[in-house]
Amino acid sequence: MSAPLTLHNGEVAAEDEIPLLSAIDFRDAVTGAVASGRRICSLFCTPADEGRLRLVAVIGDDAAGHLSLVAMTVEKSYPSLTPDCPQAHLFEREIAEQWGVIPLGHPCLKPVRYSAAELPAVGDFFRVEGDEVHEVAVGPVHAGVIEPGHFRFQCHGEDVMHLEIALGFQHRGVERALIRGPNPRSAHYMETLAGDTTAGHSFAYFRTVESLAEIEVPIRAQVIRGIALELERMANHAGDLGALAGDVGFLPTASYCGRIRGDILNLTALLCGSRFGRGLLRLGGVHFDLDDERAKQLVQRLAKTMEDLESAVELLWKSPSVLARFEETGEISPETCDALGLVGPAARACGAERDVRHDYPYGIYRFFNIPVSSWNSGDVFARAFVRWLEIKRSAEFIQEQAQALTGGSICADERPLQPDSLVVSLVEGWRGEICHVAFTDEQGRFSTYKVVDPSFHNWAGLAMSLRGGQISDFPLCNKSFNLSYCGHDL
Repeated sequence: MSAPLTLHNGEVAAEDEIPLLSAIDFRDAVTGAVASGRRICSLFCTPADEGRLRLVAVIGDDAAGHLSLVAMTVEKSYPSLTPDCPQAHLFEREIAEQWGVIPLGHPCLKPVRYSAAELPAVGDFFRVEGDEVHEVAVGPVHAGVIEPGHFRFQCHGEDVMHLEIALGFQHRGVERALIRGPNPRSAHYMETLAGDTTAGHSFAYFRTVESLAEIEVPIRAQVIRGIALELERMANHAGDLGALAGDVGFLPTASYCGRIRGDILNLTALLCGSRFGRGLLRLGGVHFDLDDERAKQLVQRLAKTMEDLESAVELLWKSPSVLARFEETGEISPETCDALGLVGPAARACGAERDVRHDYPYGIYRFFNIPVSSWNSGDVFARAFVRWLEIKRSAEFIQEQAQALTGGSICADERPLQPDSLVVSLVEGWRGEICHVAFTDEQGRFSTYKVVDPSFHNWAGLAMSLRGGQISDFPLCNKSFNLSYCGHDL
């Protein structure tokens, strides 16, 4: 069997360097890697010669800090990886609906985002039969101003035996729109791919293009990008802590965190004029510099914000009524976490020391390390507490970088992309690992662009967190994950 193509995060290779394996060798390579502790970062199809397709797997080795790529040629079907490798289950469903390639033996081959004639209907849900078993359907239209998603519970009394999640209501065809790019619209697609992750997806996209164009981003721009990414993390985590407090009726923290989230968003606006960071990043660097006066304001305002946030959040950990609802609710075991390939705070709450900034360092994180924040109880408390740890470490990072900001350029010159090449770019967004994979054609344009938002990995984790729990725990579990619907739907 040929050795896989091994790359570092953001390293470019020729497309023909990916080894083409037989179906048996491909299966052994993927399932064997996952069994040894590695993860599927992405699994997708690309067009190959003579109208055939190529199935490509990107495997992450967190301990070694490198990525492995293998491929095989497929036509109408291939043996499913999912029975031996649950991490592949949603990827294979996506491949089936996008390309009509059937993974034979897949246990639940339903569409992910839209109906396909050769697949079961979107509305065909798994059902549990028996006395006193009942079904509860929630969504896709919800009472709050939130995104659409459908949740189908199989319950015995209040006990949840199974939760099935159906998404796809916001499918926009982003990946298809990126083909033949990059073009002026490409960056805007990335900024709005998941609106609360503007910095994360923009960062991953520009790193992808910069790698293919051999552009070295100036250190000053890398620092500003890192500050924007950590402010995005802080704002969303603060909002989530407030929302979790609201779900258990603890109004002091809920009220304060909602306001403080706005204060952090305003710090991003201090950088570029947009509270969500739109227009900040550009190819080769950033559009807006951080001068001495605004850097000083950033440090001072962030310090005051952290004082307010600490007062509000520490109330959570000191309130027995809050801890009684958080602890032992929505538990996920380390084994389930690894089997599903969870990422981000959801994984670190299960004790997994999994963080792209640490395992596959990029940008400013190659020079300044942020400690990995983790807990080991796998419950709502852990997912909340990890957020708080990350907020504090992100704030320290921002203050250090803003105070030590050195002179220099904020942007490098643009260059054309290398033809017939590929790159994998990983970024630690606030929800977890963002994975962008790009292939270029002979003209140096995108022939394939694959995006994996962290929510794509983690929706199954939310479903498992309810298994054996109470249906009344769903709002709390859902908010403790706070996954993206549009980031999943693309």
